[in-house]
Amino acid sequence: MSANLELKKELVEGIKAELKDAKSIVFVDYRGITVAEDTVMRKEFRENGVAYKVFKNRLLVRALNDLGITDYDPKMFEGTTAVAYSADEVAPARVFCKHQKELDKMAVKFGILNGKVVAKEQVEALAKIPSKDVLVAMLLGTLNAPVAALARALNAIAEKQN
Repeated sequence: MSANLELKKELVEGIKAELKDAKSIVFVDYRGITVAEDTVMRKEFRENGVAYKVFKNRLLVRALNDLGITDYDPKMFEGTTAVAYSADEVAPARVFCKHQKELDKMAVKFGILNGKVVAKEQVEALAKIPSKDVLVAMLLGTLNAPVAALARALNAIAEKQN
């Protein structure tokens, strides 16, 4: 085998290793952004625990096929493709869609959420979900409200009797 073929096989194995544990993967067309804009976006991805990389389309398609993910449209891999992925289901979509609105240059192609291919619209809807910390705070606030109301009611009764 040629050295080039071996190198490509190693690259595909590397891509598979990186993507196999990701719960959320967003594929984007990054055409038209400047280096400065890309640097700002990469910094925010890192701060949110999201890996953001550019792979060759053919190698990316081969890695996805090897991982058993085949129900995407192959035409989605035409042009430039960057990949944002993370163990957090929402972070890649949220960070990318925020920058997409600011820059108005990039576009979501599609995504993969927990091993299932999702359309562009679903990725954009996913981006609108608050972060896990905010959702936990909202849940705790909801659970705490009845107890707080009971405490206020009991306090009011106690004050009336004094």
